[in-house]
Amino acid sequence: MNAPLNRRSLLGLGASLGIGVTFLGSQAFAASEGDLARNKLVVVICRGGMDGLSVSPPVGDPNYAALRGSIAMKPEAVLKLDETFGLHPELSTVHALARKGQARIAPAIASPDRARSHFEAQDVLETGASGVYGADTGWLNRTLAALAPTRKVEGLSVGATAPLILRGKVQAASWSPGKGVDESARLPTLLQDLYKTDPLLGPAFARGLETETMAQRAMTAMAPSPAMNLAAAATPASPAPASMSASMANDRQNRQGDEAARKLGSTLGGFMVQPGGPQIAAISLDGFDTHAGQPGQIATRLSYLDAVLDGLHTGLGGEWKNTVVIAVTEFGRTARVNGTGGTDHGTASTGLILGGALKSGGIVGDWPGLAQNALFENRDTAPTLDMRGLFKGVLADHMGVDRALLETKVFPDSKTARPLTGLV
Repeated sequence: MNAPLNRRSLLGLGASLGIGVTFLGSQAFAASEGDLARNKLVVVICRGGMDGLSVSPPVGDPNYAALRGSIAMKPEAVLKLDETFGLHPELSTVHALARKGQARIAPAIASPDRARSHFEAQDVLETGASGVYGADTGWLNRTLAALAPTRKVEGLSVGATAPLILRGKVQAASWSPGKGVDESARLPTLLQDLYKTDPLLGPAFARGLETETMAQRAMTAMAPSPAMNLAAAATPASPAPASMSASMANDRQNRQGDEAARKLGSTLGGFMVQPGGPQIAAISLDGFDTHAGQPGQIATRLSYLDAVLDGLHTGLGGEWKNTVVIAVTEFGRTARVNGTGGTDHGTASTGLILGGALKSGGIVGDWPGLAQNALFENRDTAPTLDMRGLFKGVLADHMGVDRALLETKVFPDSKTARPLTGLV
């Protein structure tokens, strides 16, 4: 076992790597479900307000350079997608997938929230409601409930507490990577004896042991040596030699962080390809609030995001062809650079849609442009795509969620957000 279990919370385990990770798993499917039993969905939440104009710089937009000023990227510096858009140079994995037709951008996506508050915007993103505090359950949890009549779907949360996106009536198990606490495995045996007659905790503990076993298999499959074990990623980085310059030390730290992110993604992929493994996962990455010194900060965070996606792509192996990944943020940032080389809370941002199940094509949604009269409230990229429409389309076409339930149970009060179909 990777973490001590106690009677109060058998399944609540401490988060590692500074990242909250959530998996939602499927244990059993009717044979009639066919290919749906193999389909996988990963949702990445980039918390802090990720700057869409840095993720996919519209270097071909005639107003881009003037608005961005000192933080504008040169056309030759970006990874070209088309005549208007490129990708940030740290998103090399995403770009490679895009060249294969397995990654697309939604350059003006937003939730219905317009308050520009982290807490409120994240609430709306995760609940899928039309307004702040409009629901107390997450849309992924309601997705589990909507799928329950046709196939048994279980949730698996990694971290001390489940994120809002999967909180609700459907119970989710928990797992967290970490160092072993008892090499003789005596503690799990004692706890199993203690809880075996408890009608609630007995089955929960047994499920927790199954989850842990699956996690160990995933890590072992992706780890040719003990050094590759995910637990190593949680070990603090070794200090830089005294003779190393600050910039060199920072580069070293970033490389170590990217390697940890890549291991996280590959282990998640290994987890999902196991028999009975999770079909749906949600990962939270922090650190995208870039009010000052944005170029360096956003480069570091996008490099980390790219490494997670690279690891996930590798870990899924052949199952990548059955996978869709969506990366979104609670809001974008201002189109104009501020006085400290950063940007402030905005509205629309860029969403990333990736996966082997994705149909190739151009941008997802419309691009409003950055002309003065096109900016939202004279400051932000104007939203042209409600992210609930993206979610609904993928859940219907890729995961087989009933369309009526999508409108009434999973995303109630979302008639204005029409499902974006045809992506898979």
